[in-house]
Amino acid sequence: MAPSIPRTRAAAAHAMKQIALDNQDRTIRRLRTQLATERRGLAATKKELEETQVALEASHKVIAGLTEIGLSMSKKIEKMKVKKQQVRANHVECHQKFQARIHEAEDSMQAQHLIIEALVDEKDSLLQTIHGLQEANNAPAPFDGDWEEEPKEEEIEDIPLGEGEIDDE
Repeated sequence: MAPSIPRTRAAAAHAMKQIALDNQDRTIRRLRTQLATERRGLAATKKELEETQVALEASHKVIAGLTEIGLSMSKKIEKMKVKKQQVRANHVECHQKFQARIHEAEDSMQAQHLIIEALVDEKDSLLQTIHGLQEANNAPAPFDGDWEEEPKEEEIEDIPLGEGEIDDE
């Protein structure tokens, strides 16, 4: 029996080695399957990363474009504010010039009114002198003294500075 024991041991050792090889083969196949799964997952993750990168770059371009538009709009708004201030200043200046012209016209009208009153007084005085001379000479009166007076003109009202202003809104 001695020779069969080593054979049995050899067979058993061989069987154990075969089982170990089979186990290693299954482990290798399982690990290769896991590796393939991990590679597919990595490829999907890499593709998602690339898509995210493209989307991020597009987002940056949009943000840059919007920022440029915002800056352009800010410049336009500032120009409009400056123009509005200039228009307001011009409006006030024109209003002041118009008021000055109105005051000049009123002063001129008052001066003309005073001149007219002085002329009317002088006319009345001349008429009285003429009447006096006619009575002294016993001559008929050429004037009956009924002169028509010109109608008085209405005064022009001052326009307050607050009216006609440009509304901020």
